[in-house]
Amino acid sequence: MGIVSLVWGILAIIGMLIGFIPCLGALNWLNIPFAGVGAIVSGIALATSKDTNRGAGLAGLVCCGIALVFGAIRLLIGGGIL
Repeated sequence: MGIVSLVWGILAIIGMLIGFIPCLGALNWLNIPFAGVGAIVSGIALATSKDTNRGAGLAGLVCCGIALVFGAIRLLIGGGIL
């Protein structure tokens, strides 16, 4: 399950980077929930994995967290929130 969370996190980062392109910022409205679900999947992967094999789940959680934060910042700057 750790590999799934890592791939999910990478896809969330790619979506966030595409959302930084001018005129494509609305993509963050789709990417933020996607990254949120990815963070939940990563948390489950961390909780169910053994102590020696937690790297992929942790990397997925970090990637999803970065995508959430920077996607929300991009929406705030672009006027998409508030």
